[in-house]
Amino acid sequence: MIISDQNEVTVAVLEAMEKTPDPRLREIVTLMIKHLHGFIREARLSEEEFQQACNFIVRIGQKSNASHNEAVLMAGSLGVSSLVCLLNNGNKGQTETSASMLGPFWRLESPHTENGGSIVRSATPGPVLFVNGSIVDSKGAPIADAIIDVWQSSPEGLYENQDPSQADMNLRGQFRSDANGKFRFRSVMPAGYPIPVDGPVGDFIRAVKRPHNYRPAHVHFLIYKPGFKTLISQIYVNDDPLLETDVQFGVTKALIGNYVRHENEPAPEADVKGPWYSLDYTFAMENGEAKLPRAPITGKQVADVPSPAMAK
Repeated sequence: MIISDQNEVTVAVLEAMEKTPDPRLREIVTLMIKHLHGFIREARLSEEEFQQACNFIVRIGQKSNASHNEAVLMAGSLGVSSLVCLLNNGNKGQTETSASMLGPFWRLESPHTENGGSIVRSATPGPVLFVNGSIVDSKGAPIADAIIDVWQSSPEGLYENQDPSQADMNLRGQFRSDANGKFRFRSVMPAGYPIPVDGPVGDFIRAVKRPHNYRPAHVHFLIYKPGFKTLISQIYVNDDPLLETDVQFGVTKALIGNYVRHENEPAPEADVKGPWYSLDYTFAMENGEAKLPRAPITGKQVADVPSPAMAK
């Protein structure tokens, strides 16, 4: 089709997409073109703004590497990750769910750990946390032999892949639920942490004047069991002051856990001195296909740790 004016551009592209053989791909591409072209017209996008947008996308790719995924970080900063998650879980967005976004820090092949074991693999000062989890189906029946992948930041607000001083796979572990659908492990209390702001995502959140670049403290869980939809979750610390202003828009009411501080009670393990914390949480899985997501990172950072500062 030879184009005579701006209106015919969209018509020509949509006609070309009609030849896409895969029906779902054709549907997605068609809708994307309609909305993208509509956005450009409504925003009256200038040539300079278009060039800036292309450069921004290129920089996202250039900033991503084996230990950092800028694209996933950007999706979270726009609320896209949270929206996709909630649309696809909880009876397709109709009910409350334990599901949450994967985030940019999950790694494959976390160390297999015995139920009740510790995920602290190098010196990690901080209050001790004992987690007791239960996994049930939609009717409340326990799910045995589910694989539970766990990962979290240190009390300093860094995941091990960001911090060369932490041992490889520190604060990561993989467990299996018992006959009663239970699992448990020992860790340290996580901390709220800054997302990296030394790339295009940082430029974006500064430009739109977000109040900060921090996420509230949480522990991640990925639960896999054939016959059930893989459940990805984040359980947030209930008294974290950042719950209302999470830079990644990930906090829902269902994901706020009850992290209980124990002052004088004896801890489950005798070597624990002083105050300690416990978290009890039940994860409900939906029937569906068990699939593992693609890991957003594959390696560990070897350079300096990221700066938390969000410069003006």
